[in-house]
Amino acid sequence: MIDYKKSGVDIQAGDDLVSWLQQPAEKPHPGAHSKSTTSVTPSILKVKSDVPDIKSRVVSGIGGFAALFDGRFQNMQKPLLISCTDGVGTKVKVASHFGDFSTVGQDLVGMCANDLICTGGTPLFFLDYYAVEKLNLEHAQSFLTSIRNACERSHMVLIGGETAEMPGVYQPGDFDCAGFSVGVVDQEKMWGAHRVQANDVVIGLESSGFHSNGFSLIRKVFAGEFDKYRQWLLEPTRLYVEAALHLKNDFEIHAAAHMTGGGIDNLPRVLPEHLKAVLNKWELPECFREVQKRSGLSDQAMRETFNCGIGLTLIVPAGSELKIIEKLRSLNYPAQVLGKITSRMPEEAHVSWV
Repeated sequence: MIDYKKSGVDIQAGDDLVSWLQQPAEKPHPGAHSKSTTSVTPSILKVKSDVPDIKSRVVSGIGGFAALFDGRFQNMQKPLLISCTDGVGTKVKVASHFGDFSTVGQDLVGMCANDLICTGGTPLFFLDYYAVEKLNLEHAQSFLTSIRNACERSHMVLIGGETAEMPGVYQPGDFDCAGFSVGVVDQEKMWGAHRVQANDVVIGLESSGFHSNGFSLIRKVFAGEFDKYRQWLLEPTRLYVEAALHLKNDFEIHAAAHMTGGGIDNLPRVLPEHLKAVLNKWELPECFREVQKRSGLSDQAMRETFNCGIGLTLIVPAGSELKIIEKLRSLNYPAQVLGKITSRMPEEAHVSWV
């Protein structure tokens, strides 16, 4: 007889994982991975939010056929739901190489949540998709602990997800993941290109490193030396939700752009056609200098491939930039002025350098 388990799918292991997830976060499963470098930062939940008491709004969460969330937003004139989805690319191969899944969950949350806040909105909840050749409970718990901690720090509830064993599709030790986040923004307060004006200032918030982009190239340039550069390779994506929630309460922000795949080429996505960003070049952090040295990429190619040390850009009214940077630094988000917004001729690029 050939049953489902002999075919490579262990239903009981999946049920055990769901049961573990349904436990309170402060009571980890005895088999949970202990290497996680992320930690819950309760202060994020104290930020004045458009949507307070996020957790109390979960009507039905993990374990059901679908999750339910109370979507009443009485304090908003015209609430718009925001949806984002993303993955972490081939950084999954790095996590698999080390057998360390304690940071890649934060990467997954960051790739979604950092996109979501570029609308000026507030994150609400998150779902994950985790696919493997064979389910390893310790690895899965480490990955999901990282997600749950990152959700806490990003004002979101982990409300549901899917874990799939797919023998024959993935090779032994392989996995992939995807994240889905939902938020809300009041249309009248939404950030975006419609707010950007000439003479606005561009602020850059430092990244923590490579984040989750460019790893197909990164894996090649560090091939055979992963152990030596482990810290660089596993460093998780910086979460910018706390910064965004603080700033939108205290300052006027015109637009924000998450520096992901394509690097600085993400900035034109929040610029109107008649304007451009004139930026000053900044010094590359050491990890990016090493990639450039090994790969031979030009400065331009580096800026078009990696975040190069800037994970999020903000466009703000002239005159407010110093106070905003001071606020960001008080929240442990190093930031600097990158340049300004000026008028653009039709034949000009949306980003130029001085």
